[in-house]
Amino acid sequence: MHDIIHQLEEKREQARLGGGKKRIAAQHARGKLTARERIELLLDPGSFEEWDMFVEHRCTDFGMAENKVPGDGVVIGYGTINGRMVFVFSQDFTVFGGALSEAHAEKICKVMDHAMKVGAPVIGLNDSGGARIQEGVASLGGYANVFQRNVMASGVVPQISMIMGPCAGGAVYSPAITDFIFMVEDTSYMFITGPEVVKAVTHAEVTAEELGGAMTHSTKSGVADLAFKNDVEALLMLRRFFNYLPLNNRENPPLRPTSDPAERLDMSLDTLVPNNPNKPYDMKELVVKIADDTDFFELQPDYAKNILIGFVRMEGQTVGVVANQPMVRAGCLDIISSIKAARFVRFCDAFNIPIITLVDVPGFMPGTAQEFGGIIKHGAKLLYAYAECTVPKVTVITRKAYGGAYDVMSSKHLRGDVNFAWPSAEIAVMGPKGAVEIIFREEKGDPAKLAEREAEYKAKFANPFVAGSRGFIDDVIQPHETRKRICRSLAMLKRKKLENPWRKHGNIPL
Repeated sequence: MHDIIHQLEEKREQARLGGGKKRIAAQHARGKLTARERIELLLDPGSFEEWDMFVEHRCTDFGMAENKVPGDGVVIGYGTINGRMVFVFSQDFTVFGGALSEAHAEKICKVMDHAMKVGAPVIGLNDSGGARIQEGVASLGGYANVFQRNVMASGVVPQISMIMGPCAGGAVYSPAITDFIFMVEDTSYMFITGPEVVKAVTHAEVTAEELGGAMTHSTKSGVADLAFKNDVEALLMLRRFFNYLPLNNRENPPLRPTSDPAERLDMSLDTLVPNNPNKPYDMKELVVKIADDTDFFELQPDYAKNILIGFVRMEGQTVGVVANQPMVRAGCLDIISSIKAARFVRFCDAFNIPIITLVDVPGFMPGTAQEFGGIIKHGAKLLYAYAECTVPKVTVITRKAYGGAYDVMSSKHLRGDVNFAWPSAEIAVMGPKGAVEIIFREEKGDPAKLAEREAEYKAKFANPFVAGSRGFIDDVIQPHETRKRICRSLAMLKRKKLENPWRKHGNIPL
């Protein structure tokens, strides 16, 4: 018995070393933690239960039979973050460059299967050179098995991908299906084909960082939700982010007690919207001032900046926020902002997270680039997301709500539960100037007459009371009481029940 125990400890020690001390040192030299160090930092101390430490690949070609490492390049298991269950896999770049083999894929599939059974989120720490070439189609089959589980878990348990090294070729499609993708600056990248292939096919020279680095994906492509400076910051922020999420689609998000009173008033909001309707203001200020303890976890802050998305807490409850940003493109909806917001709304709806929508939108972005790019279909994604959404929805119109964009932004017509407007709200088909020029086009040669007509239009339509008289707005509220009124609405909606008609699934305009 003593010999077996000794042998067990030797095998464990060998598995913990991964690719060996030399490769661990090389990983550290790149500014990266090892697979196990990442798990230790992510999970609560002493909570990690590891599985399949002794699994080895089964490949016998190209000398692989003599080259086996226990664990086969991925560490899997479960543990807790702030006492809440989570399943984790962490790819080990020190073992075959983290390349995915059939056995490696089976390990990932195992934790995903268990996560589905018990209803707990899955976090993948990706650091892999791609499919293990020596295994050929077996490794490709392994990827497809992982993809299938990503799809089955979608909307059932939250899935988070943290890209902490290379993620290339077919490997990128697993993170792409997950709910959130985070990256690390300078050490992580994602692309379908690398710089060498791009050069061979298109003759364009581009670095890995330019092609698929954290900055590229968090500012240009929108693939990544956030980029962090290093492994440590990334994992600590991931712990914080995890606190907003429910464990699965049958549970509510965790409640975090707060000393911030729900009845708190903020008089500074009364002067947030400028008197000049063409002057911008920072919508983020409103988001922060209504949130518990002024805490806003913003997602994709550097992409599609004309719309804000992220999580706040209201009376300790996780709430998703979607808000037009007048500071950028006047808050117009365009292709990328519609997609950004639509995906976030669908996540919140899937996981029982109420949505606050803050509206100041003059319309959809005009222009040939938008029309040729498919703004009709892409804008419809946001409409579809809100219309399908059954979680509590509270909307506040702060200023402009014009045209179809008014409808799309969680209006009463798309089953908004509680719809407020500030006194500064203007709800109309379009702005006064444009409307008057169309209605009274025959008077275009008389500026004085047009100005008079514009003033008349403003008095009649550039206010929230016409919509209020039709019941499209539930109340016109003082800006300083916005937090109080939202908190009361969410409390009232806590037991809301709303079901969509039975169907296999809808056909969202992709």
